[in-house]
Amino acid sequence: MAVATAPPARVAPRHSAREISRSRALNRFKWSIRAPLILLFSLVLTPVLLLQLYFSFHEWTVYLGSWWEAEFVGIDLFKEVLTDERFGWAIVRSLGFAMGSTIGCFVIGFALAYLMYEPFRGSAIYYIIFILPMLTVPIVVAYTAEMLLYQSGPVNDVISRLLGVDFKPAWLTDPKVAMPAVTLLEIWNWTPFSFIIMLAGLSSIPREPIEAAQILGASRWRIFWEVQLPLLRPVILLALVLRFLEAMAEFPKTWALFQGGPGSSTETIPVYIFLTTWQYFQISKGAALSYVAMILMVVIVLLAIQLLRREKRALDAMYSSKTEAAD
Repeated sequence: MAVATAPPARVAPRHSAREISRSRALNRFKWSIRAPLILLFSLVLTPVLLLQLYFSFHEWTVYLGSWWEAEFVGIDLFKEVLTDERFGWAIVRSLGFAMGSTIGCFVIGFALAYLMYEPFRGSAIYYIIFILPMLTVPIVVAYTAEMLLYQSGPVNDVISRLLGVDFKPAWLTDPKVAMPAVTLLEIWNWTPFSFIIMLAGLSSIPREPIEAAQILGASRWRIFWEVQLPLLRPVILLALVLRFLEAMAEFPKTWALFQGGPGSSTETIPVYIFLTTWQYFQISKGAALSYVAMILMVVIVLLAIQLLRREKRALDAMYSSKTEAAD
């Protein structure tokens, strides 16, 4: 009788204990990843940000003695930055450069990924060739481009021979051509980034909807436009956002080639902050510029996160509706 009346409720505590143990293991794993980042931020980045904030509210340059005795000026430096026409144009140039290079990288990278996502013999060689530009150090890209882009250099000579005309734009000295030249270098350097992300996205698309569309007689273009592209929207948005953020911070190639010139035609946000801080030695204004630029980037990141969440919700809704239709 004792065996027959044994309470079955004992299974529940064991199950609950297993779930608690699993939850604790997951939490430990999460903290093992977060803790080094939090520690790094606390010990390295936080003191720098606080010191930068101090300089943003105190007028100081290297000619004014001890930095801890700098004069408190409140938000005057931020007012100066927000009314600085030169900084405004630097923002415009950075946004234009980031948009142009992002679109160029994405279009070429997506095209290469679409051609390469189905395996074929010898594809590994093409992977290596396509990824090599991203492995090249940006400063090396800049100095190599400087040798190639002289008005009488190899690039203009090859294009002239191919077109049969005298093609000699001043890539390095013409203010109208300088920014397009840097944009083309950025596209060449970072197209592999978009290529890798889009290749991963295309490879992760399930085969079932594509095979179903093929059975129904859909053309390759219609399968791409109505099946693959909607499933790739979150991946596309992620690739565009990451590439845009990186392009906004581009400095090595622009500085190595032009130092903000000719004139101020390539004076982007990073270049202007560098000039203000380390060429003009306006440390406090440079700190205020950095904070304004950081706030601008935070706004862009928050907007990007909202867009990514919206795309994820749309994709989840699409999957759920297809599951219900199948049932």
